[in-house]
Amino acid sequence: MLDPNLLRQQPGELAARLHATRGYALDPATLVSLESERKMVQVRTQELQASRNKLSGEIGKRKSKGEDIADLMAQVSSMGDEQKLGETRLDAIKTEIEAIALGIPNLPHDSVPLGADETANVEQHRWGTPREFDFQVKDHVELGARNGWLDAETAAKLSGARFTVLRGQLARLHRALAQFMLDLHVEQHEYEETNVPLLVNPDSMRGTGQLPKFEDDLFATLVGEGESASKRYLIPTSEVPLTNIVRDVIVEDSALPLRMTAHSMCFRAEAGSAGRDTRGMIRQHQFEKVELVTIARPEDSYAEHERMTRCAEVVLETLGLPYRRMLLCTGDMGFAATKTYDLEVWLPSQNSYREISSCSNCEAFQARRMQARWRNPATGKPEPVHTLNGSGVAIGRAMIAVMENYQNADGSITVPEALRRYMGGVETLA
Repeated sequence: MLDPNLLRQQPGELAARLHATRGYALDPATLVSLESERKMVQVRTQELQASRNKLSGEIGKRKSKGEDIADLMAQVSSMGDEQKLGETRLDAIKTEIEAIALGIPNLPHDSVPLGADETANVEQHRWGTPREFDFQVKDHVELGARNGWLDAETAAKLSGARFTVLRGQLARLHRALAQFMLDLHVEQHEYEETNVPLLVNPDSMRGTGQLPKFEDDLFATLVGEGESASKRYLIPTSEVPLTNIVRDVIVEDSALPLRMTAHSMCFRAEAGSAGRDTRGMIRQHQFEKVELVTIARPEDSYAEHERMTRCAEVVLETLGLPYRRMLLCTGDMGFAATKTYDLEVWLPSQNSYREISSCSNCEAFQARRMQARWRNPATGKPEPVHTLNGSGVAIGRAMIAVMENYQNADGSITVPEALRRYMGGVETLA
């Protein structure tokens, strides 16, 4: 969430910035009213507590003298009742303010271009030249139909739409991509390989910004029965458990930056994407990613953002896949991000670039929600860390890009050289 001081001290200015950059409507009058009432109730509650403490002292003196204390006891009781009402109202006000705060998106960095949607994104650079084919290009669905490698029909029988069964050499290619990415990030890019749970609690989802705003996009399950049942969510990305490792933790300066990578299943209900990319594996309910997460000092986070994005680019370059880097505009960024680069890989069948990685700096937005802090050696005090996350990269989409960019006229697929050691030396999927 945003710095609470912005909500308390600058609600009007904050509302104007959110409207101008995010198209978000924040009612500053509501915040002013709630904050005014919070102060009033809090002061009154503190005054009542002080008065009760003073009266309690007087009661002790009278009792020691054998004097009547009935009137003082009545006053203490009355004040106690009012104090309880005040504390209840104070909790309610804080809950209202928190609900507002949890729904507010992050403020964009000054370098982020203004814009309402992806048409305002700014291309930073391109790498590689799209291949020119001397035969009719097939898409990944046609290529995957060979030998029943990619089977959406069986997956629909098993689970429904937006699932896929992979078989044989294509399943091995998918696994090889995951192993290749993990090895690259661990051995070359100095991320720590981490294996994380696929089910997380609501606090973890709230910490990274998935809750409460995006609950409809999540898959949830109940653990236990009756009143003791607790909710667990299937992770939409391993960013969630990786980042929450530092929830409620004060990280020592010497441990930063903390760089972690994980290969995991990811699950998304895709509630807002009806009718989009229904063919093939572009948009699935279940998919796999190799995720990158960094916990950084605030002064280092933008250098880490560039570094993380470069790590994802190296994946695509090593695979020989043409791509471009896009700086997302204010209207196309994710809820928690303050600055985001998207990497878009070239897909010959669509004659266009499609997103394969998104690398974001969230600054202290997630850290405040998680109470994730570092001990600043300059002050000796705990302060919010900065959190960053990025795809390093989406495995299914990388597989699609390899299939389409390395296809041959007979429908076979050449295995990129970087993957052959993970494929037992196989050079062609035929």
